[in-house]
Amino acid sequence: MQAEVFHPSELSERDAGTWRAMCAAAPAFRSPLLSPEFARLVGEVRDDARVAVFRHGAETVGFLAHHRRPDGFARPIGAAFSDYHALITGPEPRLDAAAALAAADLSAFQASALVDPYGLFGGRTREASTGYVIEPGGDYLDTLKAANPKRFKNWRRLQNKLEREAGELTLTPGDTSPDAFELLLAWKRDQYRKTGTHDVCRPDWSRALLRRVFEQRDGPLVGVMTTLRAGGRLVAGHFGPAQGGVWHGWISSICPDHAACGPGLVLMLKTPDVAAALGLDSYDMAPSHDHYKAPFATRQVKVREGLALADSRAGARVGMMQSIWSVGGEAAAPALGRLRRRLDQIASVELSAAGRALGVIEALAGVGRRNAHRRLADEAA
Repeated sequence: MQAEVFHPSELSERDAGTWRAMCAAAPAFRSPLLSPEFARLVGEVRDDARVAVFRHGAETVGFLAHHRRPDGFARPIGAAFSDYHALITGPEPRLDAAAALAAADLSAFQASALVDPYGLFGGRTREASTGYVIEPGGDYLDTLKAANPKRFKNWRRLQNKLEREAGELTLTPGDTSPDAFELLLAWKRDQYRKTGTHDVCRPDWSRALLRRVFEQRDGPLVGVMTTLRAGGRLVAGHFGPAQGGVWHGWISSICPDHAACGPGLVLMLKTPDVAAALGLDSYDMAPSHDHYKAPFATRQVKVREGLALADSRAGARVGMMQSIWSVGGEAAAPALGRLRRRLDQIASVELSAAGRALGVIEALAGVGRRNAHRRLADEAA
């Protein structure tokens, strides 16, 4: 097996077509985040973006989009916006992860939400979390009501309260308003600050990526924003990339002034209307925030995390250095595991030493807020 590694801008249309065909052959690879188009968009804002193309002779057998960091350490393309990532290959794989990483001259790959339908990573990763998907059919709302009548009644009560207090509700699928987009982004960043979560939208490259996706109107991958207004005022919105009928939610935020009325929950109830208007067959809410997303989901996606090592001396060296921190520490103390994931997220999104240092300081200062937020989420669940 040979590997060619280059910037996404250098990806040929022939290779991109093979990549798309591999994604089309596996339902698990349908996410727009796993497409060559997403890798190219990230490449427009990140010089360290790379695509490894694996070949057996003249046959192309796989693709791994990633960021190459010092010492051959690789992170998922677009992290921390890579809610799903994968080693893309066909239904009859002719490679495994360890050999592929070595062929690409990588020492390790840090997975946080890995999709691995063919088991290419073997025991190198572990099941970590669940992604939640809405596939709204004609009876979607009836299904929600049947599953939990009390919760559904409360959602409807919030919808009536919002309309009564703020005015008539207006849904805008495919909203292209730049002002609405910027307001949703501002609300999201304010939420990060209040909950003590790292602001992944702070670096210039991440905001540039979000805006590039928002501005995509043509081609296989497009940016989709849906908004909810009450009395003409924006109260909630969802934004993210869409491709092949799959819409992936990146930014979901609400107007703080109307938080008590649950405008985000109200917008979720309108998913069937959004899907019908935009010709979408699924809305992927991504992993995390189980208490909020699980009640709306019709399908779950199991994702994996862990440090996948190359079958090489460099991989063995990284494994020796990381083993206690990545696995042993988390098994011994869940709090240490959460800290590890937080620091990993900071390292993924912050490219400067100053940005990483600030992220660490904020992580330590925000422990109390995060714990309080976690308790509230547990109580809500």
